[in-house]
Amino acid sequence: MNALSGLIRRLERAETLDRLARPLTAAIGRAVRPRAVRNLLSGTDLGHPLHPMLTDLPIGAWGMSALLDAVGGRSAERSADLLMAAGVLAAVPTAAAGLNDWSDTYGADTRVGLAHATINTAALGLYVASLSLRAHGKRTRGKVIGLAGFAVLLAGSYLGGHLSFARGVNVNRTAWQQGPRDWTPVLPDADLPEGEHRVVAAAGVPMLLHRTAGTVRALANTCSHMGGPLDEGTIAEDRVTCPWHGSTFRLADGAVVRGPASSPQPRYETRVSGDRIEVRAVD
Repeated sequence: MNALSGLIRRLERAETLDRLARPLTAAIGRAVRPRAVRNLLSGTDLGHPLHPMLTDLPIGAWGMSALLDAVGGRSAERSADLLMAAGVLAAVPTAAAGLNDWSDTYGADTRVGLAHATINTAALGLYVASLSLRAHGKRTRGKVIGLAGFAVLLAGSYLGGHLSFARGVNVNRTAWQQGPRDWTPVLPDADLPEGEHRVVAAAGVPMLLHRTAGTVRALANTCSHMGGPLDEGTIAEDRVTCPWHGSTFRLADGAVVRGPASSPQPRYETRVSGDRIEVRAVD
């Protein structure tokens, strides 16, 4: 294990950070509770999380501003300032989407996310200070502060990459669940009364079966958002709500009704053959 990996492991185990993180995640959770806010910040209508996409805007703007500060000369000063200001403006919705995602994390993910947010906030503060210095004619100091902001931003970006690619935060938990391609019996028909649900498995995939108005619906039982067990949630009005973070899906087609989920829930075709309920993946 290299020194950087060791530092990350210590950060993941730093339980003292939980005393600060818990009230913050709770407060953010309350702020994003309205469905319209939750769906917007989660990227529900995009089909994937919003935050990773937005990060390209401030990082790109600030990166080009740093390049112009370093090699652009006097003729590039106005462009560098404009890019820095654009990055500051873009950082606001980016941070909002990131905080929305962070409010659903636990344990090591929450601790790393807290450090990620703190470092990025420090970078934002340095960029605001740099803009202020430039506006007051102190360009050399403003450039130094801006370049320091970019160095801090890189550290925050590293932690963001660790959360996404090493920890798998906000990765679709059903992406590799295929289900059977052929009709597969999973349950006696008599074992699923009207209005009730059961969990079955087919081709290694746990599935939620629910019968309503005589029709059997089948969705992947693992919530696409963070892997919650849908069968332990609530089912009402032909919708199932995950017990962990409140993601709500239509039983008919798996579409997301309410975030934080952004990926639809995989659904499976069903039929009754003889006295058995059978399922198969949707083509």
